[in-house]
Amino acid sequence: MANGEKRDYYEILEVNRNASETEIKKAFRKQAVQHHPDKNPGDKVSEDKFKEATEAYEVLSDPQKRAQYDQFGHSGVSGAGGFSGGFGGFGAGTPFGDIFGDIFGDIFGANGGGRGRSQGRRGDDLLYNLETSFEEAAFGVEKKIDVPFAKRCATCNGSGSKPGTDPKVCPTCRGAGQVRYQQGFFSVSKTCGQCNGEGKVVDDPCPDCRGKGSTRDTKTLSVKVPGGVETGTRLKMTGEGGLGKGGPNGDLYIAISVKDHPLFQREDNNVICEIPISFIQASLGCEMEVPTLDGKVAMKIPEGTQSGKTYRLKGKGIPALQGYGRGDQLVVVRVETPSNLNKKQKELLEEFARISGEDVHPMKKGFLDKVMDFLS
Repeated sequence: MANGEKRDYYEILEVNRNASETEIKKAFRKQAVQHHPDKNPGDKVSEDKFKEATEAYEVLSDPQKRAQYDQFGHSGVSGAGGFSGGFGGFGAGTPFGDIFGDIFGDIFGANGGGRGRSQGRRGDDLLYNLETSFEEAAFGVEKKIDVPFAKRCATCNGSGSKPGTDPKVCPTCRGAGQVRYQQGFFSVSKTCGQCNGEGKVVDDPCPDCRGKGSTRDTKTLSVKVPGGVETGTRLKMTGEGGLGKGGPNGDLYIAISVKDHPLFQREDNNVICEIPISFIQASLGCEMEVPTLDGKVAMKIPEGTQSGKTYRLKGKGIPALQGYGRGDQLVVVRVETPSNLNKKQKELLEEFARISGEDVHPMKKGFLDKVMDFLS
């Protein structure tokens, strides 16, 4: 298009004229990802906007070209190596060398070109599911676990090749670890599928590891489970994961699963325990032993206790994970109604009902009063 028809480069990238290099790069990256032709196939408008943004960035990312543009406008850069309509030459040493690698990662799910073969690959992270008892999760425990893992093959020392031989240069990428191909307007680099980015292939594989460079084994690890963990808590053991190839090992994550307890339930750092009492104990009051994580404790049940009443035992709950203090134990009383009464028991209860009236049923009386108020 003619110079007179061109839009202002700052306007195209939507930045101020005093924008920093970082702001310009960020603005261009946003435009490039949004309007890339391979993300918008057949969209002429996006294609034109992408070309505009690329042209603007090529000038504004170069301090010398930017100074000429600021002083003379489009005419100041028209013959000074400005955007020419082509998309080659975006390797190292150009203003696009790093940024397009990041953009390609967003668009194509891979690193961009011009970066060459990586110097090493980090090992995979592994996950181990560890089951603990309620008490172990509450107070902590140290457990031994057997973890399968890949170790460097001792026969080939991790090369994957038969002893006395060496891996060959990958014929597909010629040792670069990446292959280049045309992706729309761009020449894109991706990890070589034949050598998986290693740059070398094994022609004569090691008989023990079959060319993998590693063998399977099992190691025993000691896991310190801190007090206060719960189901879903993950512990990290750095470097105990998958074997790295020229890079660090991955990490091992221990996923905690806590078994249900026959007496206790957990709510945050509190422990809930339901205890059954007879209606006689609830009516007259009593003293009884209540189980806790620390053993049995004596607790007084006041007379007239209603079913569902909750009492709190301070400091008898779960210790705070990597913190201080403990939760409480909440004791929920459940009053049992007697069943299978014999004749004598029924007569005594009927006599009790005749002489008690409503005075000994405050909850019932209060409920009936509310009903009458509601219906009136």
